[in-house]
Formats: sequence, C-alpha cells, structure tokens
Amino acid sequence: MYSCKYPNLFSPITLAGTTFRSRLFGSPTGTSFLDSRHYPIAETYAYYEEKAKGGAASICVGDCVISEDSRMNNGHIALYDPMNYMHLNKLADAISRHGAVASIELSHSGSHSHASAREGAQLYGPMEYDLPGGFHVLPMTDEQIYKVIDQYVQAAITAKRAGFGMVTIHGGHGWLLTEFMSPKSNQRTDKWGGSPENRCRFAVEVCDAIRKAVGPKFPIEMRISGSECNPAGYDIDEGVEIAKQLDGHLDLIHVSAGSHEVWDVFTVTHPDMFLPDGVNVRFAAEIKKHVKHSKVATVGALNKPEIMEEIIASGKADVVQVARGLIADPALPKKARAGREDDINTCVRCLACFSNLMTKGTFICALNPVIGNEVENKWVPNVVADAARGADGYALPDIDPIAVPHTYRKKVLVAGGGIAGMQAALTAYSRGHSVTLVEKSGKLGGALLCEDAVPFKKDLAKYLERQAKRIAASGIDLRLNTEATPALAAQLNPDVVIAATGARPLVPPIPGIENAVSAEDVYVKPELAGKSVVILGAGLVGSELGIYLSQLGREVTIIEMAEAVNDGGNILQGLAIRLESARQNISVNFKTKAVEIGKNYVKAQKEDDTAAEFKGDTIIYALGQVPQTESAEALRFAAPEFYQIGDCLAPKNIVEANHAGYYIARKL
Repeated sequence: MYSCKYPNLFSPITLAGTTFRSRLFGSPTGTSFLDSRHYPIAETYAYYEEKAKGGAASICVGDCVISEDSRMNNGHIALYDPMNYMHLNKLADAISRHGAVASIELSHSGSHSHASAREGAQLYGPMEYDLPGGFHVLPMTDEQIYKVIDQYVQAAITAKRAGFGMVTIHGGHGWLLTEFMSPKSNQRTDKWGGSPENRCRFAVEVCDAIRKAVGPKFPIEMRISGSECNPAGYDIDEGVEIAKQLDGHLDLIHVSAGSHEVWDVFTVTHPDMFLPDGVNVRFAAEIKKHVKHSKVATVGALNKPEIMEEIIASGKADVVQVARGLIADPALPKKARAGREDDINTCVRCLACFSNLMTKGTFICALNPVIGNEVENKWVPNVVADAARGADGYALPDIDPIAVPHTYRKKVLVAGGGIAGMQAALTAYSRGHSVTLVEKSGKLGGALLCEDAVPFKKDLAKYLERQAKRIAASGIDLRLNTEATPALAAQLNPDVVIAATGARPLVPPIPGIENAVSAEDVYVKPELAGKSVVILGAGLVGSELGIYLSQLGREVTIIEMAEAVNDGGNILQGLAIRLESARQNISVNFKTKAVEIGKNYVKAQKEDDTAAEFKGDTIIYALGQVPQTESAEALRFAAPEFYQIGDCLAPKNIVEANHAGYYIARKL
C-alpha cells in the first residue's frame, strides 16, 4: 500500500484562493531562448513544460521585464510589447495544462539595465551615481516612480489575461526595488527614503496597485533578499524590516539572498558545492518569525526531499523553491512523491548551468543532457516506452516521448564505465538496443571514483552510484574486471563500438617528478599528504584537491603557470574556488613554473625569471590528463560503426562526457 514519505512537502497550500498541489515550487529561471523581439520560441515553451510535467506545484518563468528600458541583458522576455501576448498565452498553457500553476516574474533591473543603456536608455535608481563602464545613474522622480508602478500593473494584467495564475515581483538581488529598499543604496530624504516604511513604499505600492488591478483571487509573490550577504548591502535585521513592511500586501514572500550585482556573492545567491545544503534557509526562517499575514518561501541549495520535508514540517517556511534541482531533474517532485527519491538526479551544484547561460546563452547540466534540448528530445525511437518500463528510472529523463521509428535493433559494445560510458550504455539500452558494457576495473564510475570521500563532492558520488544502479536494474550485459579487446569484440560481433576508455593523469617531465604523487592517488588516500603540501596545477582537479586537503587540516600551497584558475569554461565554479581558497587561506601562486622537485620542496621560476622555492611535506601534481587513445584505437575497426567519446578523445569535463554519451547513443 502506498504511503507518502513527505506528507508535509506534498500537502497543498492555498494562496489568494488558488490551491497549489504541493509546497514545492519551481523558482524563477530564464532560458534566453527568445527571438530578436524578445518573444518566447518553441525551445522556451519546451523548457518550462518539461519542468511542469515533473510535478512541481508552480513553475515560474524568470527574467521578464516590464519596460523596454529595464533590460539588464537581451535574454529578458518583453512583457511590455502587446504583440507578445499570443506567445505568453502559449507559454502559460504549456505549464498549466500539466497541473502546475504558471507564474511569471515581473522584473526591472533598475540602475543595472545595461542592455537598455547600451541602446540609448538613461539609467535610473534611487540616487545619482556613476557605475563602471561609463554608466551615469540619475535619481528617479515621483513621476517616474509612478510610471514604473503602472508598468508593473500593466505587466501583471497582461500575465493574468495570458493565462498565468500568479505573478512573482522581483524585489531582490540588487535590482530596482531592492535598490530602494536597501538603506545602503537608498539615502533619499523624501517619502521614498529614510525609514523602512519609506524605503519599502515603492515595493508596497507596486503590490497594492497590482492587487487592485488583478483582484483578490490572484496570488502575488515577491522575491526579496533576506540578506545581501556583503558589506555593501544590508543584513538579515534589515531583511526582517523589509518583510514586515511587505507583510499582508502580498501572498508569498520569497526569501532569497545576496545580489546579482556583487560578483563575490553570486555563489551565495546560488550556493556553490562548498556551502552546506539549505544554507540560506536561515534567512526565511528568521523572517517567518516576524510576519503575520503573508506566507514565506525559501530557496537555495535545496535538492533533497528529506531536507524540504523538514523545512515545511518544522515551520521554517511554508514553501520551498527549487531552481537548479529542477534543471538537474525536472521530475524531482514526481519521483519524491512516488518514493523514488533514490532515482532523483540530485544537483551537484557545479554551477555549469549558470556558467553556460552566461557564456553561451543557454542552460546545460552536468547530469541531465536533455535540459536546453527539450524540443529534439521529444522524438525518440518507439521502443523507449517498453524499455523504460523494464527497469524503473534508468532512462534519462522521465519524458513522454513522441515515438518515431528507427532502423533496427543494434548490438552495441561500450568500452569503459566512466561518466560517458555509463550514459552511453543507459541511453542505447533505453532506445531498444542490445548493450554490453565492459569495464576493466571492478567498479563503475571511472576516474571520478577517486573523489568519493570528498565532502563537497558527496552528490557527485551519489550520482555515480545511481548510474551504476540503473545499469544493474536494466538488461545491460555488464562485464566488470574485463578489458575491451579486439578479441572480445570479435566474439561479441557488435554493430556499434563506443570507446569511452578514459584518461590517465599526466606525469610531467619535471626533474625529480619521482618525488611527487598524483592528485588522483591523494584523492584516494589523503593520508599520503603530509601536514603541508605543494600542488602543481590550479585547474579544477588541483584547486579542489587543495580545498579538500585544507578542510582536512593541511597547509596548502598551489603553483600555477597561468594567471588564473583554469576553470575549464565553468566561470562560476572558478569563482567559487577562488572564494573558498581564500576562506581556507590557501596560498595560490600564479605565473609560476615548477622546474625541479625534491622530497620536500619545489624550485620554481616566476614570470619575471626570478627564482622561488616552496616547501612542503608532500608534492602533488595535477597537470592534466592523457587520453587512453591506444585502447580506443584498438577497437576502431571492430564494428561497422565506431565512436570515440569522453576523455579518451580529449580530456574535458563531466558535462561534455555526459552529453557525448547521451547524444551519440541516442542517434544509433
């Protein structure tokens, strides 16, 4: 008999006459999938629809601006354009037809409306000041403030007419309403500044005006920063005062943290892997003690249903909001409610999603190769449904596919059981092929197994374990302690060979290298590291190892030839590493080249050719990987189709390995 493990999380909540099916809401995220007029396109609808199908009570469309002069970047949906109405209608329908309440975020970037300014708009805020980049900000007049209030109202009316069931006002993260609410950025002496009541007047009047326009039976939410978490912003005491002013003027106070416009707290607003689960819940919990009429939501590093259940059960918040957790697995709510929490692809907080959004304009995910590609993934071979029923949860993601035929069932040999090989095997099997997965070691997981014991990589370790369980539950022919040789391939006679044989640590040709150990060996056996260590290489492997060893009480010095951490394109993980390294007092020496290694020292050369010496009980090298091309090449002509993926082709990262495994296997 079914028994819900998370009854508080999946109990309904009613806001302004609207009943939400659970307390688990999808937090606002934008996609940047827009045309040149800032209208949604097919990819936009598919992205939000996939999350709605996953079972969240509400899905919020983020980054929607209320006026042409309020855009921080060109990835914001234009709520001010009447010709966008039909597209908004279709977007709301894509969400609401799956039982989720469609919400939309009403935003004004304030003095940070850089995209609008680059097109000639004047920037306005509470005060006059200059911003980097040559931007001059003017103080808003009463007339301008009331004009913006009306723009919020018109955007809310448009949203309601288009079929959205709630609006979320962006009043956090350093944008316009935050600028007015903060005593640090608002030092006006008129009715819009000074006391908490005056500083919050703008936000309160926005809420009241929207309420008057949409009526009492339409939920209004506002996102605020409970604390801006930096010396230039306000702390939780001021966050409480802000919430008290808003209390009763809206239905849900959505308590976030930090400021988008202060780079060093971006990884607090979107907590990095070095911070604990639910790190920002404390702000919502404190605010909830002081509000009497509005409900309170919390957000940030919430990816596990047991933590969400405790938050609701203990009264810390009335609603939990999830952003990256629904990117890693849109079906998180559905799986949790069904008791399939072990099958949830728990977000590892690697920040690849937001990094890619910033650098390339679209979300990706290290664990979910479908996110950002939902449209093409609607069409899959017509055997997927039957295959997926055979072993619950190993096909990624949980989608309702539109079946298309494929040619014939193929015999697939996958060589290597790391990230890429496991995903390739699972995808090929879920598409109806006969799959043999060969791994020369005794355990699936590949090179990343060495990081199993690292506390901030705990969710990655669980992911590897989860993928291995999916393989065990499937009909894949798994052969551990077996090397993929041409002889084995000849015996199996596959139609397809996918080589995912990985890479090995590069042993640099530095005199005395025999006195050093590899980062991989130290990850496996941290006891190899003495009280002080010198790490050669400030890539992700070396930098994260330095943080791990520092957390274990070692004194860490890192030497790097380049001028910055090599983040592999994940700019936000690079930021997180820089901040955590500073917190751990790790000495990082850039533009420094190791020229000789002794038993407890490294001689190095600085960029200006001066010599330097670094002492350490243990010397560790983390200078890259060498592809296992020989083992892959041995299989090149073992089948009519051959694919080389993952690190054995070129060492890259989890995102690229996972995507290669998924998409190569998907097209077979």
